[in-house]
Amino acid sequence: MTTSTTASHSGAAAPAPPTLRAESEAVYAAGAAGVLGAAYGLVVSLVLPDLPLANATGAFGLLAAIGAGLVAAAASGTGYWRSRNRPGQEWRRALPAWKFTVNTISVVIVHTALAFLVTYAGFRLLGLGFIGLPVVTFWAILLMAVTLGLASYLVYLSVSRVTTQRMSSLLMAFIVIGTLTAMVTSPDPGWWKVHFSQLGTFDDLCSVVFNGTLIAGGLLVTTFAVYIANDLHQLAAERVLTNAAAPRIVSTLFVIMGVMLAGVGIFPVDVNLWLHNLSASGMALMFLALLIAGPRLLRGMPRTYFVSGWAFLFATLASVVLFVVGYFSLTAFEIIIFALIFGWIAVFIRFLGVSGQRE
Repeated sequence: MTTSTTASHSGAAAPAPPTLRAESEAVYAAGAAGVLGAAYGLVVSLVLPDLPLANATGAFGLLAAIGAGLVAAAASGTGYWRSRNRPGQEWRRALPAWKFTVNTISVVIVHTALAFLVTYAGFRLLGLGFIGLPVVTFWAILLMAVTLGLASYLVYLSVSRVTTQRMSSLLMAFIVIGTLTAMVTSPDPGWWKVHFSQLGTFDDLCSVVFNGTLIAGGLLVTTFAVYIANDLHQLAAERVLTNAAAPRIVSTLFVIMGVMLAGVGIFPVDVNLWLHNLSASGMALMFLALLIAGPRLLRGMPRTYFVSGWAFLFATLASVVLFVVGYFSLTAFEIIIFALIFGWIAVFIRFLGVSGQRE
């Protein structure tokens, strides 16, 4: 992967403050989405009058989540494309067209899904406090306007200042929210007695959310790899890293990890068990490769990072042993490994952002 190293590493490590243009554009986007939301709420109230806020099938909350997802798609696509000219983001213009397109698509998908999930979960929670309350025309218009306007505003600001650390936070939030939403909407309260991937085997919203989260999360990891490559190129250019091959190797391993994560969702256990397990195993192997090769591959990063890397490796091996001897159930083992992988990613990105700094 080739990226420009014109931006300073310190600028890439911390999110740049929002610019006046980004703030203004976000407000305009929110206003436009609010107007659309009001019209959408009016149509909903006329076609489906007196819907409850939320119930087992979604009701008003599901329709609001769909609307929030649609305006989030428009806002994220527009905002991410326009932000490529912002200070510290110029390197994105040097990316091949196909890579820039894939990055944009993954950012749009994840922000769309996040807007849908957060809105849906919010209305489900609100519905528990107002059980049986019908949404009349006035409230349908107001709620839709506020929901869609707020979704558009927050999403536009988010994509306008994407950095490696922000991408990492976005990935964590997306995976956690998507997985928890699948858990609480599962039609089988005893899913955890089987295995974690059982959430992807139901023919309802639960499985769509679970498998969709894994697929979109995997796509985001491949985009995440581009940002990591750019930061590593900068560290190598500043001679913080001694291994010139680190950017290419590390980013490639992250891309494979993303493809494997997406494969877990593309092939649920009830569709193709072999490919599902192959994808899950491949993701775990890439994680172990990054941990084991880290001291040689990433020589120059802070010593504390490598200490934490060995801690993650020890925790992973200990979890395997405890699962083999029967102390952990399959579900617990899968959740622990999942948490270790994404926990390590968060730690890696934090140290990547401060490598080369002098205290």
